[in-house]
Amino acid sequence: MTTITHDTEFRRALEGLDASQQRAVAARVVENVLSLSNDERIARVLKVAASSDASDNELADALHTARAATSDCHTRCGAAGDWAEQAGYFVARAAVAAVTPEWQTTSGPALQAAMSSRMAQTCQSIVSGEDTAGLESREQYRILSEFLNS
Repeated sequence: MTTITHDTEFRRALEGLDASQQRAVAARVVENVLSLSNDERIARVLKVAASSDASDNELADALHTARAATSDCHTRCGAAGDWAEQAGYFVARAAVAAVTPEWQTTSGPALQAAMSSRMAQTCQSIVSGEDTAGLESREQYRILSEFLNS
């Protein structure tokens, strides 16, 4: 039984996953922060990311949709930096990472999705005023541990 307890283990475990597994983990990680976005397109993108038999065309369409959502969210953030909208932006960026081909990322889709999801949660903590430092990381460790043990 694998238990992930810190970032070094998290990164090492992600590096051992193939492209389909990377997408599946990324989708689960983003689903954990999906409530921070009000863009319904993100949920559709995650369904494609989670599908082990998604075609190249479906993935390309999902990537296009996620990028459009990211652009729209970024526009809504505005110059004033609305933190709730910023959280939605990072959720959209995480969805982009989930469906980006592995060869187009520097650290892999799942890690990119995880980092953007952590940023989304950080933005939400600014809005709520709650100290949630580290909670999202620990939740991601749990998600990956469950994936590896299934």
